[in-house]
Order: sequence, then structure tokens, then C-alpha cells
Amino acid sequence: MSNPNGLSGLSFAGPATYQILVLGELAANWSDRLAGMSLSIQKGEKGQLQTSLKGKIRDQAELNGVLEALYGLHMSIIKVEQVEDSSESD
Repeated sequence: MSNPNGLSGLSFAGPATYQILVLGELAANWSDRLAGMSLSIQKGEKGQLQTSLKGKIRDQAELNGVLEALYGLHMSIIKVEQVEDSSESD
């Protein structure tokens, strides 16, 4: 099936590793509610705190659940990116 959005090279057919960046600090104990993604806190370009979430997402429904949970926490989403899983390249 062709991709109607013109995004070549992206596949949403199965699991993939995602990195999500949100504005603000999110406690590590939220990992279980966010599909087990690992969380790390960093400073942004303007010195504000940002939380980076990274982990394997099973499908679009699980990705949507994570994004909805972040929305419910009033976290501003800066970036959602599908990344290569470093554990699979070994």
C-alpha cells in the first residue's frame, strides 16, 4: 500500500523504536505508564528542562496511547522521531 502522506521510507506496519522530546521534567516512575520507555532529563537550548523518552513501541495504537498520556499530563511535545534501534544492529 502506498503512503498517502508522501513520507517515503517510514513504515508503520510493526514495532519501531521512538524518541519523544517533551518540555519539562517527567519523573522516572512514569515509565510504566508510557510503554516502558526510558526517560532522561536534559537542558534545552534555552536552558529549560526537557525530558527525552526512548523505547520500542509495538504499533500506532501504543504510540497514540503514549502521546495521549503526555497530553493528559499537559506536557508540551517538542519532537516525535522514529529512530534506529541500537540493540538490533549488534
